[in-house]
Amino acid sequence: MGGYLRTVVLLAAMTALFGGLGLAIAGQQGMILALLFAGAMNLFAWWNSDRIVLRMQNAQPIGPHDAPRLYQMTAELAQRADLPMPALYVIHEEQPNAFATGRSPSSAAVAVNTGLLDLMPEREVAGVIAHELAHIRNRDTLIMTVTATVAGAISMLANFGMIFGGANRDRNQSPFGPIALILMLILAPLAAAVVQMAISRSREYEADRVGAEISGDPLALASALEHLEGYAHRIQNYGAEANPAAAHMFIVNPLSGARMDNLFSTHPRTENRVAALRQLAASMGAPAAPSAAPGPWGAGGTRKNPWG
Repeated sequence: MGGYLRTVVLLAAMTALFGGLGLAIAGQQGMILALLFAGAMNLFAWWNSDRIVLRMQNAQPIGPHDAPRLYQMTAELAQRADLPMPALYVIHEEQPNAFATGRSPSSAAVAVNTGLLDLMPEREVAGVIAHELAHIRNRDTLIMTVTATVAGAISMLANFGMIFGGANRDRNQSPFGPIALILMLILAPLAAAVVQMAISRSREYEADRVGAEISGDPLALASALEHLEGYAHRIQNYGAEANPAAAHMFIVNPLSGARMDNLFSTHPRTENRVAALRQLAASMGAPAAPSAAPGPWGAGGTRKNPWG
């Protein structure tokens, strides 16, 4: 119930932001319309946010015949995690990355970028999949997915207000002065982003720990995080850049430029996550990581059919 309670509290806070934006843009009538819209959107997001996020990232479903090795790996890890087999999706992006979504473990999905399969050793891919399964087992996926949907909607409403707010001020529909209105239109999506990012940062360490326990190989996940971070700063993720509201769902920040572990970064510093995983590995007596030679996904880390 903890995950569901957090989601309800989050939706209430986001609804209040919607109401405040509506009040700023068009006065009391605007607030009422914004609250009605927020209520309808909350219901829709609760049941459909996972499909919305997958569609936003142009994710395509794949089955056991499309990616037999990836499917088998995921099935084995899901069994270790005592989870149902999640649906698998692939996103045609060169940047290695992945995320999980879904309202519950029985309706969960894991989406991986083709870059993850093209460039990463299989042992590290397993660590990434285990991390995403940890999010599913911890029931983080509902709150993270709903947050992505609602934060995106708040940003859209703020953009609408920036365009049409001036006309409403001329008709005295907004109770705020022009400076206060502009500040509210800027601060409301910023507040949504702060909540969104704080949620992600608070859950990533726990997903790293549980994912390492699922795979039994914390150093593989640590190595994967280091490689993912490096690739994220060299290879652009066009889908994530076009829809940044879902950035917090990925295992590492898919957007360019966010390196600091502060309130406005979508993820903790990778160095801190790696250090925690190495400490966990030491406590588990895990074997040392192998050399960084390419894994069985293919020589040089690439293959013509990375899903086979």
